[in-house]
Amino acid sequence: MTEGIKIYKSTCRMCHGGCGVLVHVDQGKVVKVTGDPESPLNKGKLCPKGLASIEHLYNPNRLKYPLKRTGKRGKGKWERITWDEALNTIVKKIQEVRENYGSESIAIGQGTGRHHFFHTIRFANALGTPNWCEPGTAQCFIPRILAGIMTYGDLPVCDYYGEVNPACVLVWGHNPAVSGPDGELQFTIKECIKKGTKLIVIDPRQTDLAKEAEFWLRIRPGTDDALALSMMNVIINEDLYDQEFVEQWTVGFDRLSKRVLEYPPEWAEKITWVPSEQIKAAARMFAKTKPATLEWGVALEHTPNCLQTVRAVALIPAITGNIDVPGGWILGMHLIQTLPVLLQGRLPDAKKDKRMGADKFKVLCGSDSFFPSAHVPTLFRAMRTGDPYPVKAFLVFGNNALVTYANSKEVYDSLMKLDFFSVMDIYMTPTAELADIILPAATWLEVDQLVGLPFVANNVAQVQQKVVEMWECRQDEEVFIELARRLNLESGTEPLEKIFNNQLRPLGTRFDELKTKGYISAQMEYRKFEKRKFATLSGKVELYSTYLERHGYDPLPSYQEPPESPISTPKIAKKYPLILTTGGRIQHFFCSEYRQIPTLRGGQPDPIVEINPETAAELNIEEGDWVWIETPRGRIQQKAKLTPIHPKVVNVQFGWWFPEEEGPEYGVWKSNANLLTSNAPPYDPALGTYQLRALLCKVYKKGDDKRFGTKAAIKWINKVKQHSRYIFRICI
Repeated sequence: MTEGIKIYKSTCRMCHGGCGVLVHVDQGKVVKVTGDPESPLNKGKLCPKGLASIEHLYNPNRLKYPLKRTGKRGKGKWERITWDEALNTIVKKIQEVRENYGSESIAIGQGTGRHHFFHTIRFANALGTPNWCEPGTAQCFIPRILAGIMTYGDLPVCDYYGEVNPACVLVWGHNPAVSGPDGELQFTIKECIKKGTKLIVIDPRQTDLAKEAEFWLRIRPGTDDALALSMMNVIINEDLYDQEFVEQWTVGFDRLSKRVLEYPPEWAEKITWVPSEQIKAAARMFAKTKPATLEWGVALEHTPNCLQTVRAVALIPAITGNIDVPGGWILGMHLIQTLPVLLQGRLPDAKKDKRMGADKFKVLCGSDSFFPSAHVPTLFRAMRTGDPYPVKAFLVFGNNALVTYANSKEVYDSLMKLDFFSVMDIYMTPTAELADIILPAATWLEVDQLVGLPFVANNVAQVQQKVVEMWECRQDEEVFIELARRLNLESGTEPLEKIFNNQLRPLGTRFDELKTKGYISAQMEYRKFEKRKFATLSGKVELYSTYLERHGYDPLPSYQEPPESPISTPKIAKKYPLILTTGGRIQHFFCSEYRQIPTLRGGQPDPIVEINPETAAELNIEEGDWVWIETPRGRIQQKAKLTPIHPKVVNVQFGWWFPEEEGPEYGVWKSNANLLTSNAPPYDPALGTYQLRALLCKVYKKGDDKRFGTKAAIKWINKVKQHSRYIFRICI
């Protein structure tokens, strides 16, 4: 160790990946962040986001103090205030809404999973409101969690942790070589490939993994359910399923077999655009190559047949006998229990029944949901109209709602109708500009947290620890606790370290001890179901879901055409002949974040739309041209990248806004993919999912605009770099 430098073990949270890191601190300054070679997850590796953590920490554009709006909402006029004034204002508004309308008229929002994810839900339950939300509750990951629990009693994850390398990985609607979510890091699948793992990639885009794949199935977006059902048709009809596992450890196989007879590969070819022979070959390879596992992604969760889609895909590893075996799709060790943190028992049943969507979408919003949350379109409608009851206050922690929710213009209208709106974030955003109170949030280097990874499985308990404090920034969890105390709530007031110690007690350690260790990992056990069965009502894998049957939904997966498509809406398709997909992750950013960090923004200054070269030639579009992408809901501009994506599909990057542009809008209406998307019905009957991709669009060349594009972005980046160096020099 260099003299004077102290090294802390921690967990990078520049995304929700969770790489173990070593943080080097010299006289109160963070001078280096490196991967922890002892971490069982990333083994010393870091992505560009992790390497940019110091730029993030010392970025001069960070929010530094609490702010209070002084002009009309959305006009960008702010006044610095104290934390006491900010918190007292929030408490006063909460009390007013509770007294006049009830606690359910207060909504608590957050972004995608970070250190405070469970604690946001905890605060909502302690406050007595059933209406917590984030953009992905019905659209991202939670549907897969729910499908996993109702099918297996758990959320299976890929086995990258033992001595057996997966022989085959089915990568479906996912790009884990870039995204690496929730502890299933991008480095692990790359290592598998080096060791000889075969890949089947299902994606209309030619990702880096698609280039490595034995089979790349360029599917029509929104038809994943059809493809999964047809693959099971092949596996079952050709007797490629694992008969011993199916007979002993599953229920409903006969019914599933009968259902998939309706979906042969020849039928699926017409629906999915994937040749039937490719479907058969991919199904055979997955069934015959042992052990095999599944990497599935958010693309499966963006249509109104969301639950049946993820259920259909989830059953493929089961019927092939790849569940909880070395190198397969494994069940978690659950080192850290998260349910006590949520305080679900503190929310009265009467309040649960008032949750937005509880009367319709029982699997997501119902009182006995495995992971209950509010239905977002219903919640925003209540903000605008008071139907089914008014939502008057919205407290958001770490979310740029104008960019991350579908139908951005409607989101804007909803936020403008609120009586009170507060935002806690690291930077000023177009969403924060609409708030009444803004709170400055800490980065991951300023946070204490206990991290269980992979998400839900919790095979590793890692520490995240505060190594520095900047300006007046605070940790979200500490704000929840302080608000609970000032509101005199019956729960949610415990010190943060006490919560961590309660979670760690079964492991025989404390949080201060974990700070030194860095992590605790479990010795992986396999075939755990042989000792304690599956945690479902039947004790087996439920191919036929008794949970869904009990709630009045189809217990077996089925196909449904997206409501907007060449087949469903041929008249719209004449004007908008291409299929729009969006939501793919970008290596340099995390959803809508980090466009103000010089190194990361320098890696990609502009928003990119992927177009097939043949399609581009027909439209007179060349590489690097700025183009319009238009749907029936609006249009945006992005820069063309010519790539072997399916000729009838275009992929639009999401999360784009431009912090270098003038506030309070910061260019949020220029390239924001959610100006193109819809949150309108029909919804998934169980989850309330809306159609977020597989929409219809057209693309055409944009005229020259000298003010917009790479040169302006680079000029701004260089300016931020200069200020960042100055801030780093003076900060202690």
